[in-house]
Amino acid sequence: MALKTILHLSDLPNLDHVPEIYSTCFSKGLDLNRASSFSIPKFMVIGHRGHGMNILQSSDSRMKAIKENSILSFNSAAKFPLDFIEFDVQVTKDDCPVIFHDDFILTEENGTIFEKKVTELCLAEFLCYGPQKETGKEGKCLYRKTKDGKFVKWKVETDDSLCTLQDAFQKVEPSLGFNIELKFDDFAVYQQDHLLHILQVILQVVFEFARDRPIIFSTFQPDAAQLVRKLQNNYPVYFLTEGGASIYYDVRRNSLGEAMKVCLEGGLQGIVSEIKGVFKDPGAVPKIKDSNLSLLTYGKLNNVPEAVHMQYLMGIDGVIVDFVEEISQTVDDMIKPAKEMTTEGKGESEANSKLQFSQKELSFLLKLIPELIQF
Repeated sequence: MALKTILHLSDLPNLDHVPEIYSTCFSKGLDLNRASSFSIPKFMVIGHRGHGMNILQSSDSRMKAIKENSILSFNSAAKFPLDFIEFDVQVTKDDCPVIFHDDFILTEENGTIFEKKVTELCLAEFLCYGPQKETGKEGKCLYRKTKDGKFVKWKVETDDSLCTLQDAFQKVEPSLGFNIELKFDDFAVYQQDHLLHILQVILQVVFEFARDRPIIFSTFQPDAAQLVRKLQNNYPVYFLTEGGASIYYDVRRNSLGEAMKVCLEGGLQGIVSEIKGVFKDPGAVPKIKDSNLSLLTYGKLNNVPEAVHMQYLMGIDGVIVDFVEEISQTVDDMIKPAKEMTTEGKGESEANSKLQFSQKELSFLLKLIPELIQF
């Protein structure tokens, strides 16, 4: 498995010299000054890239229903009982935070595929791709590269324009929380001053337009995670990890144990792990919880109701999902007895709602899962 390069915090100047430039305030009554004080009130459901990511070669029509990371996708997700939507933010070369997942944006001209790095485009160039807001104007046709190296036209049932982070704050249902993934290139080496500039550009938009909207920051870039936590204490910061599914040059990205270290050293509030990493090492869950860290997961298995239910029983705090309608309904049905719990019948209701497996059965399943999960 190829090693991937990322810059270690020890190679950078001391972050103690970076000031906390934003003051403390957060809605929903959450005190986020310290990792130990952060708690999630219930099992959360988060829409992946809004209403769900696009897999263009999938035979499942749900993966091609609505353009991912678009205002339409975000507001479509808001129709369901979600807590947050997750989306990817990059910064253009003229300092505008935009929402787009891939490092490169692809189009076709005269039979040839051209690719450009999103962060090397100015905003006007970025917005020229895909459907245009202006009537009668035609944008550059978007393509995507599949895992097997093929180029396919980015066709979905309901398309929408590309958008900026400011657009999302201004045009998406205000009660819906934003899980903002700070997107960086896995293969790039970032200097601290560059990371600092990118994060400050994003934070400027967040603090100007967020108002009372709940916000979570997350990133696979460990130095960026610790730096954004240092820059502000309004919103929780989560470290994203594949939990060992891929091996990186930076060991901090290679396991749940290393992810815990990043969080505890940087005062982060939690971890977002690929669910396979958690199922491969279920013993890490109580260690993470004992460290007063929150744990969320992402991955294809989160589209399977039984896998989501298992995570609820394991004490995981929430899931990022593509099938927002199905999984939000599953979770609603799963925790509904707890919502209807009365003081008098608390013990019985809780038992009925959560202990659908005996402790012995749950212990057996947790031992069996790692044998079933293969990376």
